[in-house]
Amino acid sequence: MLSRRFSPLLFIFLFFSPFFVASQVVNPPKWEVSLSGGEIEPGEEVELVLKAEIPRDWYIYTNDFDPDLGPLLTLLILESSEGVETVGELRAIDHKTKYDEIWEGEVNYFDRSGEFRQTLRITDASPIIRGSIEYQMCSDITNQCINFEEDFDLSSEDKGRVPTEESAEGDSDRGALIPSDEEGKESVITFMVLAFLAGLAALLTPCVFPMIPMTVSFFTGRSKSRAHGLKNAFIYGFSIIAIYTVAGTMVAAIQGPEFANWLSTHWAPNIFFSAVFIFFALAFLGMFEITLPSGLVNKIDAKADQGGLAGIFFMAFTLVLVSFSCTGPIVGSILISSAGGELIKPIAGMFSFSLAFALPFALFAIFPEWLNSLPKSGGWLNSVKVVLGFLELALAFKFLSIADQVYHWHILDREVYIAIWIVIFALLGLYLLGKLRLPHDSPLEYIGVPRLMLAMLTFVFVVYLIPGMWGAPLKALSGYLPPMSSHDFDLVRMTREGGGAAGDKSKLDEIPRFSEFLHFPHGIQGYFDYDQALAAAKRQDKPLFIDFTGHGCVNCREMEARVWSDPRVLERLKEDFVLVALYIDERYTLPESEWYTSTYDGKVKSTIGKQNADFQITRFNNNAQPYYVILDHEEELLVKPKAYDTNIQNFIDFLEEAKSAFANR
Repeated sequence: MLSRRFSPLLFIFLFFSPFFVASQVVNPPKWEVSLSGGEIEPGEEVELVLKAEIPRDWYIYTNDFDPDLGPLLTLLILESSEGVETVGELRAIDHKTKYDEIWEGEVNYFDRSGEFRQTLRITDASPIIRGSIEYQMCSDITNQCINFEEDFDLSSEDKGRVPTEESAEGDSDRGALIPSDEEGKESVITFMVLAFLAGLAALLTPCVFPMIPMTVSFFTGRSKSRAHGLKNAFIYGFSIIAIYTVAGTMVAAIQGPEFANWLSTHWAPNIFFSAVFIFFALAFLGMFEITLPSGLVNKIDAKADQGGLAGIFFMAFTLVLVSFSCTGPIVGSILISSAGGELIKPIAGMFSFSLAFALPFALFAIFPEWLNSLPKSGGWLNSVKVVLGFLELALAFKFLSIADQVYHWHILDREVYIAIWIVIFALLGLYLLGKLRLPHDSPLEYIGVPRLMLAMLTFVFVVYLIPGMWGAPLKALSGYLPPMSSHDFDLVRMTREGGGAAGDKSKLDEIPRFSEFLHFPHGIQGYFDYDQALAAAKRQDKPLFIDFTGHGCVNCREMEARVWSDPRVLERLKEDFVLVALYIDERYTLPESEWYTSTYDGKVKSTIGKQNADFQITRFNNNAQPYYVILDHEEELLVKPKAYDTNIQNFIDFLEEAKSAFANR
């Protein structure tokens, strides 16, 4: 899942973060249903083919992974069919697989397009093939999940393509949510800024920093005039940018979106990335030096001596090769971080990195007097390299954690992972204070103020990590740590659920319907039936908080884990509102006396989930979850409904605004 992808560059600048979701009905995929084969005869087998054209930035789950994992599996229902029998199971054709950190397992899915097939045996000369397909569609861009049901009706005379009607909880006549490109633009811009900062960091490595005055002096010394020297320096800088950008373009052209997604989610590349980062970390820490073959460097260097434009280009190429031992890990981090399915990201990242990398050469060529103000090369450059080595080592365990979760090795459970980071960053802090000395380090006579401040920040981070060993959520790092469910000793959860903080059941004046199988998180007490909850809100004189949620809604779980768990939010939910959780994917069948036909799509709503979904779409013109609505006793909105937003203060403001509006009414 993308709302949850890992960016190593964030840790290179560790001490340097909600999507707007429109309140509209999201259209379902366009389905085409057909029968394969020729004439249908009794006793023969045919293929029922269901093809989906999925909206951009959305995906649907298949039906062939662990049903207990969390997401709703696609389900084919043929209860209205006659004269046919199913043979085998519904098959998802050429699906994709990824590891989902929230669900803690591998899920299969389709994006852009998908195809299911079901083998049918014909038992009647005039079969009736009629049914529906139920599925869940989610987006990592809008952070929403939606359940849909599509009907189809095929006859033996029509074996060709039969488009289905866009029905159920989605309708093309209603307003469609069109995913905005702004979020993608912001993501690329943020990535470019981080890559630019990485380029600045690369300048401070021992392989690059000493070459700045040497290179600039070379150009200014050989130039016939100041203008000629400036021109050569600019060409040199542009050559560096071109070399790195071409490398990013090649990666973008080779990998493609599918390969990029595989890189970021599959266990195999993550183990490889982990090994690469450990290798680079050991090199940065001084265990060995990374060098390219001397023959290659010498050949390129010989080209640089030829002079002219070609000579300047090859001199830039020489710089890139010679500095590889220091820039390689950083460039590798940028290219790995760009594995998010966007063609432009590797190109933009490498351009930003090389721009920062080349900028000093041009500036010092324009202002050569600045060279006198540069600090002398020395042990501080190796210290920068060692600090990057510690960070690379911390990043390596993130990649290894993904593989660990896929195979359920339970080697890097949450508390073990946090313990490793505590040790790594504690050692980094000691190194910054001069208590550790590694190969190639110069004797440290005293500690400068910047180095002392960085050590203090490092130890602050270590102190922040320590409560995580006993179950503290560490929300700032929730996307980078293993899931809470892998934590063996969760003192916070044990205290909340077993120490009297599980919620005061006496506040409920009657037993909630369906509470035997539906529950709230964090010990919250509430209802699961709208009418029952509204009556309770009137009796208790409190506003009604509606949580449109789902068992398979990953972002609902994330909101509960990151926002609802905050003590300020939790106190308000427990004390100031009557809560009702309306599960839109609950398949419990209600008594027939409670069934009704929807005015929205004309279908009979017989389950808890279908009635809740119908209520959400007809009453609030929305069909995505999570979705939070607060009503007064007249069932009028107190504030504008809220969707996925992990900003805790925004959620507190949402609750406070509703409380104030309710008090005024």
